[in-house]
Amino acid sequence: MTALVVVETVAVALLALLVGGLLRSHAEILRALHDLGVVLDDRHGDAPERGGAPPATSVTDALDLAGTTASGDPISVGVAGTEHDTLLAFLSSGCLTCGEFWSLFQDDALAIPGNARLVIATKGAELESPGRIAELAPRHRPVVMSTDAWDAYEVPVVPFFVLVDGPTGRVVGSGAAATWAQVASLIDQAVADGGAGGARGPVRFRGREPRADEDLLRAGIHPGHPSLHPEPARIPDAAE
Repeated sequence: MTALVVVETVAVALLALLVGGLLRSHAEILRALHDLGVVLDDRHGDAPERGGAPPATSVTDALDLAGTTASGDPISVGVAGTEHDTLLAFLSSGCLTCGEFWSLFQDDALAIPGNARLVIATKGAELESPGRIAELAPRHRPVVMSTDAWDAYEVPVVPFFVLVDGPTGRVVGSGAAATWAQVASLIDQAVADGGAGGARGPVRFRGREPRADEDLLRAGIHPGHPSLHPEPARIPDAAE
């Protein structure tokens, strides 16, 4: 009986070590993804499926944006019922990939495919630093701080882009992208596949598919990496 109790105690201890190792591995992977600029929206709780692209917004009718500027002034930007199309760029001040877009959008000569107007949206002042956003914000482009806009467009990750057909007020494309060339290609795809007014429904951008696998590979976590396949705990025989 004593030997059985000892074996059970050892087994519980080994299982506890195994669980601890798995939690540490998970934390290391999340830190690696964060360093790569991958920011999961913790307001929605749903992470992208492993090996798949992040979920695109299911919104089909565009919504006007209302919030504040980085200086705290109220701002409203209409995107539906306008003569021009609008490209909404949902960015954060805290991810590396977003930083590249913040810098790019400072360029007055940057050509937006389809002559769309670029509007940048961040979360509200309760979740973002207005001072930091003021440093990053291009002076010649609208920047709206609004958590409600993120919720309305169901933004799952950043950077995230939504293309709105102004005259019809329809979302004709949405999704995540890592480079401006990729965004331009995705817009062209949305216009070609969705048609004016989104006649065939919104196009889901697939510029970062499969997102999770690519981010893990860039972090040096390859198939068979020890952190993904920890060795199972060995429970000693009673004879030991």
